Amino acid sequence: MTAVLFDFSGTLFRIESTESWLRAVLAESEVSLPEPELIRVARELEKAGALPGGSFPSGRIPEELAHVWEIRDKSAELHRAAYTGLSRQVPLPDPALHDALYARHMAPAAWRPYPDTAEVLGALRERGVAVGVVSNIGWDLRPVFRDHGIDPYVDAYVLSYEHGIQKPDPRLFATACAALGVDPRDTLMVGDSRHADGGAAALGCAVHFVDHLPVTERPDGLRPVLGLVGSGL
Repeated sequence: MTAVLFDFSGTLFRIESTESWLRAVLAESEVSLPEPELIRVARELEKAGALPGGSFPSGRIPEELAHVWEIRDKSAELHRAAYTGLSRQVPLPDPALHDALYARHMAPAAWRPYPDTAEVLGALRERGVAVGVVSNIGWDLRPVFRDHGIDPYVDAYVLSYEHGIQKPDPRLFATACAALGVDPRDTLMVGDSRHADGGAAALGCAVHFVDHLPVTERPDGLRPVLGLVGSGL
């Protein structure tokens, strides 16, 4: 293997909980809710799938949002429309809070790297293995990597909204391989979605999946990647 491509959310980083997300926005906006009400609203937002990088909607997506949801990662505008649309299914004390919630999820403080992210990416760098990040996303995640000190280990970022293409479309993985100057057949794709990240297999990439778990529940899920790269798969 001469290169490894990584997904972002649920693979290298994990978004904060829906409750933490809501608490942070309420505090910044100086809006208070009784504790039982706050917990109830957080649960409704989670059920709606309103937190990008969090749980998918657990119920039926509103008809007016269904098409936007399917192509949400193709542009910044679609991404915002999809997630603020889901958020607005849940009444909040101030309508402006929906935009504040969307803004919060892009803040570096809303994300935590998995415990072995820096270790594994650093080890790949030492071995001379190129590293790319390939993400279905509607905003620039580079500040998250910089803020957490992970950016020096990444050679290229290929973000769906910057190309108008979203995984599992093989063209996004091909763009990443071209950016790194590597052959897809010598490349490993690591992600948490068999549907989205599995699209790399169409190019001849090897694919490895990790579990999309909270940071505290996945201390070393990325370490097997080092063995896979060393094995020459």
